[in-house]
Amino acid sequence: MGLVGDDIGPALAREQFLRGGAVEGTVRSPILNSWQRSRSLGLSPEGCELPYRQDLDLDGRLVRAATPVLDRLQSRFAGRTMNVSLADGDGVVLQRRFGEASLVRHLAPIQSVPGFVFAEEFAGTNGIGLALAERQLINVYGAEHFAERSQSNACAAIPVRDPLSGRIEGVLCLGYPPDDADVALNHVISRAAGAIERRLLDQSSTRERALLQAYLDARSRAPTGETTGNGQQGGLAESGLDWRDELILKEKATELISSAQRAAVEVPLPGGRRITLLSRPVTSPSGVEGIVIEAVLPSPQQHLAVLTETGTAPGSPVQQVLTPAVPRPGPLPGTEPGRPATSLRPPGTLGTAESPADSATSGLVLIGEPGVGTYAVAARRRLELLSEASTRIGTTLDVGRTARELAEMAVPRLADYVTIDLPEAVLRGEEPTDPSTGLYRTVVHGIRDDCPFYPAGERVDLRPTTPQLRCLADRQPVLEPDLGAAAGWIAQDPAHAERLLAHDIHSLIAVPLLARGIALGTASFYRSRDPAPFGDDDRSLAQELATRAAICIDNARRFTREHTMVLALQHSLLPQRFPELNAVEVAYRYMPAESGVGGDWFDVIPLSGTRVALVVGDVVGHGLHAAATMGRLRTAARNFAELDLGPDEVLTHLDNLVARLDRDEGTEDPSADSTGIIGATCLYAIYDPTTQQCVMARSGHPPPALVRPDGTVTFPDLPAGPPLGLGGLPFETAEFPLPEGSQLVLYTDGLIGGRHRDFDTALDQLRRALAHPPRPPEDTCEAVVRAVVPQHPADDIALLVARTHALDSHRIATWELPADPARVSGIRAAVTRQLGEWGLHEVVFATELLLSELVTNAIRYGTAPIQVRLLHDRTLICEVSDASSTAPHLRHAATTDEGGRGLFLVAQLTQAWGTRYTADGKVIWAECALEAPTGKSDAAEAFFDDIPAI
Repeated sequence: MGLVGDDIGPALAREQFLRGGAVEGTVRSPILNSWQRSRSLGLSPEGCELPYRQDLDLDGRLVRAATPVLDRLQSRFAGRTMNVSLADGDGVVLQRRFGEASLVRHLAPIQSVPGFVFAEEFAGTNGIGLALAERQLINVYGAEHFAERSQSNACAAIPVRDPLSGRIEGVLCLGYPPDDADVALNHVISRAAGAIERRLLDQSSTRERALLQAYLDARSRAPTGETTGNGQQGGLAESGLDWRDELILKEKATELISSAQRAAVEVPLPGGRRITLLSRPVTSPSGVEGIVIEAVLPSPQQHLAVLTETGTAPGSPVQQVLTPAVPRPGPLPGTEPGRPATSLRPPGTLGTAESPADSATSGLVLIGEPGVGTYAVAARRRLELLSEASTRIGTTLDVGRTARELAEMAVPRLADYVTIDLPEAVLRGEEPTDPSTGLYRTVVHGIRDDCPFYPAGERVDLRPTTPQLRCLADRQPVLEPDLGAAAGWIAQDPAHAERLLAHDIHSLIAVPLLARGIALGTASFYRSRDPAPFGDDDRSLAQELATRAAICIDNARRFTREHTMVLALQHSLLPQRFPELNAVEVAYRYMPAESGVGGDWFDVIPLSGTRVALVVGDVVGHGLHAAATMGRLRTAARNFAELDLGPDEVLTHLDNLVARLDRDEGTEDPSADSTGIIGATCLYAIYDPTTQQCVMARSGHPPPALVRPDGTVTFPDLPAGPPLGLGGLPFETAEFPLPEGSQLVLYTDGLIGGRHRDFDTALDQLRRALAHPPRPPEDTCEAVVRAVVPQHPADDIALLVARTHALDSHRIATWELPADPARVSGIRAAVTRQLGEWGLHEVVFATELLLSELVTNAIRYGTAPIQVRLLHDRTLICEVSDASSTAPHLRHAATTDEGGRGLFLVAQLTQAWGTRYTADGKVIWAECALEAPTGKSDAAEAFFDDIPAI
């Protein structure tokens, strides 16, 4: 759309737009935005009556600067149907030139006579009005014009700015038939606008030279030896001041010029030196008013300098005055602190070392106009704001906090209020698919808290005509100098807009938050206290701040996404719930680090014989790799626990596993990004409720805390052991009794460690939090979290609290028997009586069968002494132990085998069975559900004749 000579597309789109249809994507965004603003202003394509002004300033500085450029354009386009016009900052046409002189006789007055106002609010979409609205080079072709009378025209228009202030002084516009459009015209009009801007700068330089000459004339007329402040003139070049001192004096002098007042200020310099700056007004013969800054040092031992321009050739005083004051074509000097005033060292006016001891040394530092000095001070403050923003925005990897840091930087130095809207996807850490939908008000910050903006945390549904969505659509900042006339902003919510205007909100800059080509939301800057509207310099500053903040927000967003993914992985790898156990009552807490997820983990593993294993571990490092390694170690620990190994053996296997993983994941390429495991710690404890004994071992892990029933807290002396992965070193175990009702507290080092925490102090806090009479483990966890966990954890924290219970001795039955097959029937009878006492009549038959098999195997293949033990817990546990280390294996028996079916029968009668090794031999155990599943008795009868002892 909008291509040269292609009027069909825009024409049809314009008709559809006027009928109320949707044309997004078919018309260029600036054109569509202008159409929408024109309709909201109540303009009619058939009307658009333009006001005419007779009070034109035809001899102003803009016209004087542009006249030679307009004449040159008229000569270049001689003989062509080209209309060249110059308008002021309000859209009023001041000058017109025509390539074909006779063209003026065929054009309507609004296209040929100066004085008509082409601002968008009167003329709708047109070159001059759109250039003022968009504040940049624009092109309008044929039907893209809003008014009917302009449909056969095309134009290119560009703002003309004051190089010192950045303010738009006017608009240069080229009008021509659509068939004559050429992309080279954009280059021509840009160069022409630049020439006008340089001539505006020359006018400022002329005024400065006049001020400087007036100052020199005044000094030359002064009596000999008379100086400002009764001192003699000197030179900074002879004072020994370096460039840093000169920069300090220049900055302070620039501020004094902008204040436009007579003053005397003492300026401290490094090294304890002080120089007094004097400010006084001066007026040139032509009436130009300015400010002169002189430096005075009342010490006869020190020399004052007059700031000089390097590279100035010797010559007459006037030559040395004029040469540095004339600017050369190049970058606009509006942001250079030294630009608004002339710096020089007039020869023949310098003091000497032989000056009297009681006289002062003085000299010219800067001279300039107050308005220009104000621009220079503002430019320097903008640079300071950007420099400070680079250190204060993005201090954390939190999306909301980073957005608030942007607002805090902008208020009050750029704006009085800032609101930031981000899509919900960005807040979750995802990449937004459509940043214009699902926006949430993330930050509201300003000089007052009672301004009625949409509150933070709420969803905001914005119309396409609002500046916020327009800046997202165009990927460019949108400046609304006067919100009272901003129809698109008011149309969002007229009542709400009225309340904001009542709070003196009058100007807005909406900036898209762009990072890596992705729009992450919008930042809106509002002004209320300063009656002047935002300008282009403010828009550029807001865009620069938003760009820096957007990069930080994107980094925080990606961190949030990765953190969420790792945290989800971490939670999926940690226990979701624990089995119900009579041996212990447990509670736990897992708290990820504030800056990332680590590799802390814990587990509660049921073991045979009503025992339970308690495990806590920590993988060194943070992130996805640490979380994945943690999951592998937890799974491995569970597998090793299934083998009924002791704590030291489990740690030995984990140690070998970590070392193997480290070797497998390493790389021989030193430049490669190796993520090998660099360490892990673990604490493994086994509690037996039948004996109330706890045996544990640790590998570089903090020792547990033991809370006895009376509230006494101790930290058992447990051998430390090396961290996992070192290999080659043994692990030692320690065993100690745990009275019923004791609490065993296992934790990772994130609970008591930290770079800025004292270990002994944290350990004392933990001791005090645990020193409490018997209480539920949940309450213990809450007390520890409140008293010990830091407000912003730098490391993961895993906390596991287990309160122990003992198995009632009346629920334990034990028999010793010799290796005599004849004693099997007696054991069956004793077991039957015991089960009857426990009221477990439904499992008597199955228990007799499996005990007959287990006892017979122990007598036939085992070694004395042989022991039978029954445990009545949540299940009925049958254990047969002997002194041998050989274990039975389940297999399929052939049809010709006389035996080999006993263990198969045991597996059918029980819900679990296995072997564990002890220091004295082994234990064959089997668990029977107290509510036997249907069909178990039938299976037993099917294999009844395979039990040889019956």
